[in-house]
Amino acid sequence: MIDAPDVEAWDSRVMSSLRAFPTRKKNCYSIDIDVKAKDSTTTTRVVRFLVRASFYYGNYDNKFSPPTFDLHFNGNSWSQIVTDQDSIIYAEMVFALNKGNNINICLAQTQPDNIPFISALEVRSLNDPYAYSYINRNHPLFFFERFAFGTSTTIRYPEDDVDRIWAPFQTNIRVRSNSLYRNVIIDDEKALESLSAALQQLIEIKNSNLSSPPVAFLRYSYDGPPNAILKTHLSSSEKLAYTGVSDPKVPINHNAYFSEATILNSTQKRSFNILVNNKLDGVDIRPSSRVTPHFGFAQEVLIFNVTSFATNSSYSIDFVPTDDSTLPPLINALEGYTVGDKLVQGTNSSDGNSLFELNIKIYRINKLS
Repeated sequence: MIDAPDVEAWDSRVMSSLRAFPTRKKNCYSIDIDVKAKDSTTTTRVVRFLVRASFYYGNYDNKFSPPTFDLHFNGNSWSQIVTDQDSIIYAEMVFALNKGNNINICLAQTQPDNIPFISALEVRSLNDPYAYSYINRNHPLFFFERFAFGTSTTIRYPEDDVDRIWAPFQTNIRVRSNSLYRNVIIDDEKALESLSAALQQLIEIKNSNLSSPPVAFLRYSYDGPPNAILKTHLSSSEKLAYTGVSDPKVPINHNAYFSEATILNSTQKRSFNILVNNKLDGVDIRPSSRVTPHFGFAQEVLIFNVTSFATNSSYSIDFVPTDDSTLPPLINALEGYTVGDKLVQGTNSSDGNSLFELNIKIYRINKLS
């Protein structure tokens, strides 16, 4: 056992234990999945699953040397995990189990003396067949950020019934933008103060006055954001923009969510365009780059293939009022992810051997209760 940090929305009891793998180059967990979802009328196959792997080093081996290793699933590459001395790292993906009913998660050693380890492994079924269905089910989605704007607390289960983690935008959570994992910094007061000051210059945080949670979704809100993220938002009377860092070889996709904060009168209108790298045309935004949020609804806009101009350089997503808008832009939430290579459905024979030799118990994980 190690002394894990007390971080909001993370169970320190879970993160205080880990399993290390000092032998073999690759060691795997095998998880049986209940691929049938039943209701009163029919039996259907669950389309996609959310899988999250979490890591807290905490100097458990007294070497002061947090390791780096690779993460694989069902014979596919997932992420390089770069652990930190005092940080919680996690990797998250969504993918379709197109064949079979088994998920294999493997940790692969890539450097001598870098011993892979894992603190927690979670699987959630996305029972809504439309969730993330605009991406071909033969490709995985690797999520690297998920923000709930305007809130001061992290939102996850039970507010989000599939336990996605929606972090506050002003927070001690940092994102390593070039890697497919999130880094939770425990002690970084100076950086946090700097970030807070910069954000105050850019945006004004407002709490919406929704009298009750939204009760419906517009057509393009397939991904079912939790009602809690629609109760607060970010808005700006001057400029509202989101910036990130990326590699032009790895296009980034975003799901943006908007909900009107109040019931507008006949003289009010909120309408704005979404620009990517200061461009309105030639950008793949669905259903439209023009957004007019509705009160009581979650409107989802899909922003595809965002890239920067050079490695490790920035990109921008700007929300610009239209000429006829009387109110400034707003945004409630944002998800960022990349799309992986076409799935190889199955597990390498060598992975199977390591599973057998490790005598890993096979767990059945059903819908989160």
